Amino acid sequence: MLLGTAGAVIVVIALGLTAFWAGQRQLIYFPQTGSPVPRAVQVLPGARDVTVPTADGLDLGAWFVPAGHPGRDLTVLVANGNAGDRSMRAPLAAALAQAGLSVLLFDYRGYGGNPGSPTEAGLALDARAAHRFLVQDAGVAPERIVYYGESLGAAVVTELATEHPPAGLVLRSPFTDLAAVARAHYPFLPVNVLLREHYLLADRLRAIPVPTTVVYGSADRIVLPAQSRAVAAAAGGPVRLVEVAGADHNDRALLDGPRLIGAVIDLADRVG
Repeated sequence: MLLGTAGAVIVVIALGLTAFWAGQRQLIYFPQTGSPVPRAVQVLPGARDVTVPTADGLDLGAWFVPAGHPGRDLTVLVANGNAGDRSMRAPLAAALAQAGLSVLLFDYRGYGGNPGSPTEAGLALDARAAHRFLVQDAGVAPERIVYYGESLGAAVVTELATEHPPAGLVLRSPFTDLAAVARAHYPFLPVNVLLREHYLLADRLRAIPVPTTVVYGSADRIVLPAQSRAVAAAAGGPVRLVEVAGADHNDRALLDGPRLIGAVIDLADRVG
């Protein structure tokens, strides 16, 4: 009887681990479903819809938002977090444009009505496509681009920076690596063995010497504040750490709040 019970427990555990392995990307990526993304000008006056082609043949929807006046001659490439679409980052783009920064909002594959399915390798291709659009189509000099990454997007732009260094990096609510986040939420699982996506942000950041700003909320329950502080400690270039007191991961203060926007403007002034 004991052997039978133990065998049943092992089977249940094995089935659970198999389900996690097979469905883990559904636990990582949360594309917005339902309503299509509106036209850029409906949300951001003066913005325009653009298409960002990837190296593997996908056309990604994006918005290019021109800087307000006076301009700072810098463009911010925004990499979203793991949920929603570019329309949810419109308040961020509006605030940055008002501060004189041009902005590119783009959606990853599988997000915002784009074709394809999100993976770590796919998002890396998408970020390179966004960078290529700015340089080749929008005529932005590479040294005049600032990368802004939100949560998962912080890992995406850090990986991009290993090949195409920006003028500076703003990492909002970053984690050291995806396994560290998974261990905090699934402490009973051997996540290091099970994860197919890794997003090794801190390891990559050590080799990137550009000015970096890390912004995080002191009450973040998704990416724990200690994770973001550890990212700042790993920065390979001059780093500034900005804590938004009382802010949780998805609070408005970490979308377009004054501390966040001020941190981006401060970095722009330092690299400009």
